[in-house]
Amino acid sequence: MSERRQGKGSKAANSRRNRRVVMGTVKLGENMEIEEEVIMKACSMAMKAHKSPKKQYLSEGIRSSSSEVVFSFAGSWSVNDWFAGSAFGEMKVDLQFFPSLKYVGLDQTGRVNEAFFKRFEAVLANPRFKVEVEKAVADRRQVVFTGHSSGGAIAILATAWFLEVYNRQSSDCIAPLCLTFGSPLVGDYIINIAIRREKWSRYFVNFVMRYDIVPRISLSPLSAIKQQLQRVLDYFNQNAQQPPNDAPAFYETVVKNASSVANYAACKITGSTNPLQETVSSFVELSPYRPFGTYVFCTGTRKLVVISNPDAVLQVLFYSSQLSTGEEKETVAQTSLRDHLGYENYLKEHLKTPAVTSLFHHRQEALAVSSNVESVEREKVDEALNDLGLSGRARLCLRAAEALENQKLRNQATVDGKKKDIEKCLDKLQEYQSRCAHKVGYYDAFKSSEEEEDFHANVARLELAGIWDVIIEMLKRNELPGEFEGQKEWIGLGTRYRRLVEPLDIANYYRHLKNEDTGPYMGKGRPRRYKCTQKWLEHAEQLPNEIPESCFWAEVEELCIKAGCQGTTESILHLKTRVDKWIQNEELGGDVLLENSTFTKLQKQHFLTT
Repeated sequence: MSERRQGKGSKAANSRRNRRVVMGTVKLGENMEIEEEVIMKACSMAMKAHKSPKKQYLSEGIRSSSSEVVFSFAGSWSVNDWFAGSAFGEMKVDLQFFPSLKYVGLDQTGRVNEAFFKRFEAVLANPRFKVEVEKAVADRRQVVFTGHSSGGAIAILATAWFLEVYNRQSSDCIAPLCLTFGSPLVGDYIINIAIRREKWSRYFVNFVMRYDIVPRISLSPLSAIKQQLQRVLDYFNQNAQQPPNDAPAFYETVVKNASSVANYAACKITGSTNPLQETVSSFVELSPYRPFGTYVFCTGTRKLVVISNPDAVLQVLFYSSQLSTGEEKETVAQTSLRDHLGYENYLKEHLKTPAVTSLFHHRQEALAVSSNVESVEREKVDEALNDLGLSGRARLCLRAAEALENQKLRNQATVDGKKKDIEKCLDKLQEYQSRCAHKVGYYDAFKSSEEEEDFHANVARLELAGIWDVIIEMLKRNELPGEFEGQKEWIGLGTRYRRLVEPLDIANYYRHLKNEDTGPYMGKGRPRRYKCTQKWLEHAEQLPNEIPESCFWAEVEELCIKAGCQGTTESILHLKTRVDKWIQNEELGGDVLLENSTFTKLQKQHFLTT
């Protein structure tokens, strides 16, 4: 059974594997922690589904009494099942199906290919599919989703759905595995961030032949390739001997659009500030689709190159499809179509070949592409890049992708270094809150700010705001690892910060009458740092999106302003019910009910006058 299911192997085994990788003698099954038999079975079933397009999916075990069950999805040979609606056919993720596929703190929803989603939705509507998946889960068997061509896109969505429905709800459920062969891209960069945040990336493995055109198709708008694409799909469906006559034109169009996307992305990862690039992107619509998970590139030279850095994968998808010296466009164009049908034969011949190189694979044995590596590793990297036909410019882009990933890790370390400063300030405010609990209460004491300790509390509030605003801005600019928003320690720290400090921000807001200019605090006055940390907690604990306990005083202030207005009585009673629950759950301090607190005064004044 693979380490993916059992956990990490012994140190000795890991050490042996590390030495073999550097020398280029490791096999893919060992490198990916997936049994080779599972990969070959998945590929075989993916191609079998390819030949049975009228069936939504096929399913069977790897072998008798197998611990895995494989679900393979059929591809489609109609353009309408590849693109729908807009130029690139994308739609916002339906969060009822995929609640995790979003940028949590920034409240941005990911986008996926609408046509692929509709086909997946049809599979999910098939009651037999859910019954078979439920049985596999109940029998403690690993579910493997697979597909060739657009069937791979359905497999990707099915895997995301499974992770949402089963693994996110129960840590005891065996994680699924997604193996795709020549799959088009499915989602945008937010999907990649979400997959990494949930630590699901390792469950998605995508095999790509070096010249296969299909994984690049989503980088082109439908308007540029529609007629040619239908003829290409007919060629795949009929498995014809001769590719369509306009294959070179189709190849050229797809690669040209891939170039635009890759070059724009390269400018982003290198930090280029060229205004021309931004100007062009403002009126030239580029594909939103981006890779995620792990990619296994079949070089065509009996070797496999494994890459898990999504920025690097995008660059390789473009540059590896380029013409090499002496190659003719027509020949490569035909190869780009034939390669799409060649996965099973290639893997049968080369899967067990000890010639696998890992780049950016988040494992100890993965090799870097930067220049400051040992000579043996340098040769290994150069060999892998040569096998992919990558130019000098392509290698610079890969180094930039590697550097960006490392910079994000350094940024994480810098942010982690602020934890002590945050905790120190929070401890001071906790002590301040305890002292205020014996007076008029935490909120009212700070709002009046009549004593020196109130001034010191304000200094701590401002210091914390500065730290958190920097963190949120880094998130906004995608300068932190995708995993950051899912880290329990930061979710806990953010929650403590929000509950302790937001009441002070609300007090400051209404003390300076900012509501008269900006409106209610909960409208335009609430800082993003609180919205963000609130959403982290709601997502991690799967809570409903409601007005949180940290905004209690904002509700009180608005009720004070509206005192005597119709409906105020019901609002106060409803708030009192929630306050009792928050205090019981220790999410709100009991000092809010002190005799001289603003909330108590509001209740007394309102019910005496009514």
